[in-house]
Amino acid sequence: MIGKRERKPRRPIYPTPAGLIVSVDAKGKPNIITLGEIFNLSVKNPVWVGIAVRAANYSHQLIKEQGEFTVNLPTASMLSEVQGIGRCSGRDGIDKFARFNLTPLPSKFIKPPIIAQCPVNLECHVVGFHHAGDHDLFIGEVLLEHVDEDKSNADGERDESKLDPLIWLGSGFYRLGEKIGEHR
Repeated sequence: MIGKRERKPRRPIYPTPAGLIVSVDAKGKPNIITLGEIFNLSVKNPVWVGIAVRAANYSHQLIKEQGEFTVNLPTASMLSEVQGIGRCSGRDGIDKFARFNLTPLPSKFIKPPIIAQCPVNLECHVVGFHHAGDHDLFIGEVLLEHVDEDKSNADGERDESKLDPLIWLGSGFYRLGEKIGEHR
């Protein structure tokens, strides 16, 4: 029998998507934060996603004040932008769209823009907030999903085989391998 090591848990659920969350200040100036704490909460009726943000982060303040955010799911080829965004703060006045050559596109229902370079974007309105240990949980109702046309199939549905998502696993970033089965 193989032995098991015991350890204090850290990021025990894996993998998670690496995402770029956009929020805005009261004047409409956008800010981007890199997060690995992005997850589905309700997948059909309603569609809710959760993001967990440390209270010390500037984006936490903006999302709490404005009640809106976009979730932008980057490709693996965007690794340097995702890492760079995670290493600086919008609180210092940095325009992360300009610094990382990203294009903001207007959202349809909310003020925070979506990121053109990300193939999937979600417009979210905050419907819940919970203190959750060292992070706070924002529950966002997904009002609209944007998917790049070249990442969709003939029926207009998102084609996951074309997305090349950036995955966060432990302290590293990965890309997905081959599809090995179906969930039906």
